[in-house]
Amino acid sequence: MLIGLDASRANRQKKTGTEWYSFYLIKELARLDRHNHYRLYLDKKPSTELQELLAAAPNFDFRILSWPFTSFWTLGRLSLEMLFNSPDVLFVPAHGLPLIHPRRTINTIHDVAFAREEEVYREEGPKARTAARRRFLKFLIKLFTGGRYRGTTLEYLNWSTAFSLRHASTIITVSDFTKQEILDCFPFADPGKIKVIHNGFASELYQPSLSSESEADNCLRRYGITRPYFLYVGRLEKKKNTPALIEALALLREEYPEIKEKLVLIGNASYGYDEVKYAIEEFDLDLEVIMPGWVEEEELPFIFQQASAFIFPTKHEGFGIPVLQALASGTPTAVSNIPVLKEVAGEAVRYFNHFDYSDIAEAMAEIVINKELRADLRERGFRQAKKFSWYRCATETLALIENRK
Repeated sequence: MLIGLDASRANRQKKTGTEWYSFYLIKELARLDRHNHYRLYLDKKPSTELQELLAAAPNFDFRILSWPFTSFWTLGRLSLEMLFNSPDVLFVPAHGLPLIHPRRTINTIHDVAFAREEEVYREEGPKARTAARRRFLKFLIKLFTGGRYRGTTLEYLNWSTAFSLRHASTIITVSDFTKQEILDCFPFADPGKIKVIHNGFASELYQPSLSSESEADNCLRRYGITRPYFLYVGRLEKKKNTPALIEALALLREEYPEIKEKLVLIGNASYGYDEVKYAIEEFDLDLEVIMPGWVEEEELPFIFQQASAFIFPTKHEGFGIPVLQALASGTPTAVSNIPVLKEVAGEAVRYFNHFDYSDIAEAMAEIVINKELRADLRERGFRQAKKFSWYRCATETLALIENRK
């Protein structure tokens, strides 16, 4: 069987959740399956990382599909490929399907936060390399939608999700919570074709204290990080509620001056980053907050292992891979008390009300001060992390792909 796979996300240099999901699924499928043939569709030349990943997998090949725009590659260029060279099954592990697709098409929907909290998304139009191409894209969008859509981020997310739910033969989603969110926000969706397959994490990387002291020191020095510190990993944006961490740190400094932990925020700036910077300036925390930006995944385990605690105040998640990374690293963890994180983290974390800055600060203080709590969270975290793996995720995904019903 020829399995087509949109690998454009897995081919990105700076990966976050969806990109790592795509990358590790491909990695595990290459280990698991030598029977089926896989064609990986890319919007540019495969990265060295991706080529090395598949060097020993002869049943995988690349198909580079050039496209003159920086937007709508899946809708446009991948559709053309499906029209003339369609595989037996198409798997799109990120948001959205091509307009033209084979009868058996599988799509992963990671979350529908855009349908719940529109205010945490920037209203951007279609992207293109030149103003003329951007105007052309806007014209096409209006033409094909009868003038109903302008091609903003929110419009695209709503439209593409609805299109996938109507046209994909199977929808994968990454948590029971997200499945219910999809059904609540898109009532026409067929619950029978939505399958929950939990994400995993790179268990070979995220383990307790694999590194030597000198390796850890060198890593922290490269990113300007000094111990002790609280850690956050994720985009610096409204959706992740990053500004709340700054407020909580300010409260912590007032209530617990003996706690010296700084705050390390790892991730790229996104919509709402201005609020993060404003809060840092307002509370005079310039020397207390360290923002290294995006960090190579090979170095993240060092930073997790050395943190006093991992703090995750997110407002909305489809799953929450950084939480598993923290638990597997032996890092005591405190997170928002939202349903999806309870599904992922179970009883292995300290929960807080992410709307209450004082509750976040109190959770941070408890983990630092209470040694028994730290030890308990550490042991519970190891047990909880073992319930998830990319191997299990890929095995369940392959079973869906091979299901010919």
